[in-house]
Amino acid sequence: MSTTLDLDHAATAPVRRSALEAMWPALTGVYGNPSSAHEAGRAAAALLEDARARVARAIGARAGQVVFTSGGTEADALAVLGTVRARILAGRPAGHVLTTGIEHSAVRQSCDQLARLHGVEVEHLALDRDGLTSADDLAARLRPDTALVSVHLAHNEVGTVQPVAELAAVAREAGVPLHVDAVQAAGQVSVDVTFLGADLVALSGHKVGGPKGVGALWVRGGHELEPLVPGGGQERGRRSGTSNVAGAAGFAAALEEAEAERRAHATHWTRLRDDFAARVLDGVRGVAPGARLTGHPERRLPRHASFVLPGLHGESVLEEAARRGVLASAGSACSAHSEEPSPALLALGLTEDEARTALRCTFGPEADAALLDAAADAIVGAVRAVGALR
Repeated sequence: MSTTLDLDHAATAPVRRSALEAMWPALTGVYGNPSSAHEAGRAAAALLEDARARVARAIGARAGQVVFTSGGTEADALAVLGTVRARILAGRPAGHVLTTGIEHSAVRQSCDQLARLHGVEVEHLALDRDGLTSADDLAARLRPDTALVSVHLAHNEVGTVQPVAELAAVAREAGVPLHVDAVQAAGQVSVDVTFLGADLVALSGHKVGGPKGVGALWVRGGHELEPLVPGGGQERGRRSGTSNVAGAAGFAAALEEAEAERRAHATHWTRLRDDFAARVLDGVRGVAPGARLTGHPERRLPRHASFVLPGLHGESVLEEAARRGVLASAGSACSAHSEEPSPALLALGLTEDEARTALRCTFGPEADAALLDAAADAIVGAVRAVGALR
């Protein structure tokens, strides 16, 4: 291929021009600290609050409910740790948390910390082979001391989209708060907080074409949250530290554009995804007859296709694909340097050998049929080349 095609958009997206343009004023003339009372500070605060309002509009929320963070990881940690610790400090029952075994490491490790430091029992919801949990299973596992339910909206490795609205209805009836990690979902499926019905929703800037180092946590009004970062009390006392005005502005612009694209093009992206997946699977059958999609065949992100290629080494396929001009991944970028198979894929019932053959292809909003056909052909060529060396 003469053009390198990035099929690793689930790891990060290029910064949009709209984001760069929104950031420029905060990086140049409007340099003040938004916590300062003088004119320069007020100008910076105005930019920050404008960004907050724009993020809120993009997700159907009120501006005062949006807490800016350093990214999706911090947003998830603040939701999980902040919620349970607030309940503990208030003397409310908080001995039990429900989540899944395939959450992002930010959620998994936050839950591990609750278990280690506070004796909280962390229980995993049941999953089918596609990675879906159910409202019935959630209802059966809720307890009087359940402090939080934490699930992802869309899975970063296999692309499955959870029935969050159904889960939220069950949690709400039981009076248990629901945290949703929507980092991978924004710009591909709706993250409207009214539709989701959650109490906390985590987002990340760089996943939608904003800058790295900024994210947000939406917090339902009245929800108690113990801050993780002590200090000057910024973000209405929920997240201290000098505000990243430029990052917030770029994130807001990118999220607005990504949501507009989703509304206009999600159906088209789904067709492109399905055609791409079929072209890859048809092309590799002779070399990897057990090749298949992972994740739900229909309830999945529209720009996400993930495979296992039994009998082949996934990293070798990735290296050969890169030589042919296609950038893809084996799974989560946050675990890319680990030699262990993906915990998420193992939790879905794959063997360790199968999990090591994973290939994740995630394309951007600008991809078209010609580019994806060329990428599929390059991947097929890479699989055949690696297969010939066995």
